[in-house]
Amino acid sequence: MNKVEKIQKWLSDNQNDVALITDPKTIQYLTGFYSDPVERVLMMVVFKDSEPFIFGPALESEAIKDTGFSGHVYGYLDHENPWKMIADQINSRKPSGNRYAIEKTALTVDRFENLKQVLPNADFETNLTPFIEQMRLIKSADEIEKLNIAGKWADFAFKVGFEAVKKGVPESAVAAELEYALKKKGIMEMSFDTLIQAGPHAAEPHGATAGNLIQDNQLVLFDLGTVWEGYISDASRTVAVGKPDDKSMDIYKVCLEAQLTAQEAAKPGITAAELDKIARDVIDKAGYGEYFIHRLGHGMGMSEHEFPSIMEGNDMVLEPGMCFSIEPGIYIPNVAGVRIEDCVHITDDGCEPFTHTTKDLQYVD
Repeated sequence: MNKVEKIQKWLSDNQNDVALITDPKTIQYLTGFYSDPVERVLMMVVFKDSEPFIFGPALESEAIKDTGFSGHVYGYLDHENPWKMIADQINSRKPSGNRYAIEKTALTVDRFENLKQVLPNADFETNLTPFIEQMRLIKSADEIEKLNIAGKWADFAFKVGFEAVKKGVPESAVAAELEYALKKKGIMEMSFDTLIQAGPHAAEPHGATAGNLIQDNQLVLFDLGTVWEGYISDASRTVAVGKPDDKSMDIYKVCLEAQLTAQEAAKPGITAAELDKIARDVIDKAGYGEYFIHRLGHGMGMSEHEFPSIMEGNDMVLEPGMCFSIEPGIYIPNVAGVRIEDCVHITDDGCEPFTHTTKDLQYVD
């Protein structure tokens, strides 16, 4: 049973008639085609008892067909009303009922209101998102291999980035250097905006690479990832320039212990909450608990943040094939920030990381 057939079976089993798929990453997962249509409309429509179709901008119709998608592909021009055209195609297939499943996390209010106008008798109560999350949760051997290759290129990026770190060099120049090196190797897409943060700037866990100059005796945080055939890597390392102060060094030591302890403990049978607590207990015991201000990890695969969350309150039991990050962090404002991260996949008796750059503190420059 292929992925689309699984959705058709789910529709039938749950007394739904049509699935309206609007998350571009879900469409990519099902078909291999990816595009961010921005203001334009891209939708895959799956019926429980008819052939699916993809509807999108006319300028992308041929690219969709090139993926080998076996259903119909319909394109629209910018001056046309896409919602009416979608409704016409649905109605021409005369679905047996009016129960529609939608991805509630991916459908804006504006687009939902447009759907209600053109499909006035439809019942949109069913949320398809949890089923899609479950489909994507356990990765196949092929998916694991793609994630491993993406991880290999992240390791390459770390190597180039570490070599680019110098006193007086802007964070942005380090990011540019490693991304340029990847592009020369044919790796054209990063998983997300490369993050290079030096010294106190690294205490902002959702900060951005800036023009800050790297100073002597600082820690420098790297968070980066690459894309390989639609699958991503995501990893963090922190390196030292010169001789950082004792506080910064202690933060690094504790964060590393938390990361290694949690990665060693990750295996089938443990819950997400238990794994989060293992890392958090290390940091709490060292007195930095208030500075670990995010979950231990997130699922990953085709997106950098997928289901599930590795955090307190999530009693999901880990199973082979699940892929997620293990990334404790300690962020002390005006002092320093440290995050150390590998994404891993659960094996039959433990876990394996996708990245292999050493986590021993590297001294650069």
